[in-house]
Amino acid sequence: MAATPPLPFPSSQNPNSSNSHSHALKHSSSISISLHKFTGIQSSKKIRRQCSKLRCEITSFEFDKPKNWADPLRVIPTFSHSSSSMSMTAASASAMDSPVKNTKKVCLFYCAETKALAERVAAESDAIELRSINWRTFDDGFPNLFIPNAQGIRGQHVAFLASFSSPGVIFEQLSVIYALPKLFIASFTLVLPFFPTGTSERMEDEGDVATAFTLARILSHIPISRGGPTSLVTFDIHALQERFYFGDNILPCFDSGIPLLKNRLQELPDSDNISVAFPDDGAWKRFHTQLQHFPTIVCAKVREGDKRIVRIKEGDPAGRHVVIVDDLVQSGGTLIECQRVLAAHGATKISAYVTHGIFPKRSWERFEHDNGGNPENGLTYFWITDSCPITVRAVKNKPPFEVLSLAGTIAATLQI
Repeated sequence: MAATPPLPFPSSQNPNSSNSHSHALKHSSSISISLHKFTGIQSSKKIRRQCSKLRCEITSFEFDKPKNWADPLRVIPTFSHSSSSMSMTAASASAMDSPVKNTKKVCLFYCAETKALAERVAAESDAIELRSINWRTFDDGFPNLFIPNAQGIRGQHVAFLASFSSPGVIFEQLSVIYALPKLFIASFTLVLPFFPTGTSERMEDEGDVATAFTLARILSHIPISRGGPTSLVTFDIHALQERFYFGDNILPCFDSGIPLLKNRLQELPDSDNISVAFPDDGAWKRFHTQLQHFPTIVCAKVREGDKRIVRIKEGDPAGRHVVIVDDLVQSGGTLIECQRVLAAHGATKISAYVTHGIFPKRSWERFEHDNGGNPENGLTYFWITDSCPITVRAVKNKPPFEVLSLAGTIAATLQI
């Protein structure tokens, strides 16, 4: 910043005159301060400072001067304009040439179900440190929980990796989720890969309870940490309008597992012969923009008499390796019907992808493996993510199932 030159004084009150000068010597003092500027970062271990100085002189402390008398504080530059400009130019160039990478250290807590996924997330980044919780119960079955070294996370960025796989485990995890932000932490992130009540998002009859709204409201009341509202990370929530169920005290981040699928499809030997099929219009609305470079097939359920059957609404699967894409699977009935109609219309291979493999009552056992030539009876691949840890353990090393891990995506999101 360029220094301001001394303001002119009225001739009758000029402190440079002999009378005023002698009067000022009796009632004045002077101070000098140095303003230092960083001129650039030469390396991560050595910082070279160059200083430019401004001398500030208080010429008078008199209070009996007229109101129009000039300000007694004069800033006198002791450096030339050219040297100042050169220093600022050097600072700008050095800052551009030597960017500083900021890495956010995160303490990651987890529940029993998500331990394996948490370990994979921590393996993705040295900035993520795993922290455990003592999950115990009293004799009456209620949680007896303890967060070890709670004072050690003060001022730290903290995350919790949750799994709401059943109503029985939600309460104990909510207890920890509500406790962590109150431990004087810098910020809090809740990673909930699967939002379990997402399919109960609307009311069709008076008296229906939209439990998706209920869970969203519960999470919206997580206490605020020092850094502000809680950040919520979830993947492929069932209905996009559910983002509006959350209140202002939580910041939802809606991520997707589709990039993992796209990377996997590129690795297949027949990657140039892939078509994507959606089992209904809802799946098409959710995912078609992310998969628009693939030939698309859209299926739909139509009513014939008392039955609802799956038909191809648009697209041609003949001679193609068709991958059925949806956000989740439970019993798998619709997916199997879609598989059969695609095979009947000439698909040579059929695979499937869902972000959330729920499979209640071991319904994953309905899906057979096709080694080649029988797409109507089995799938070449069935890709799921590790958003539902119980399912991952159940289908491990069981073709056609293959798990695409969310660990890398979660680790990257925690650095935001």
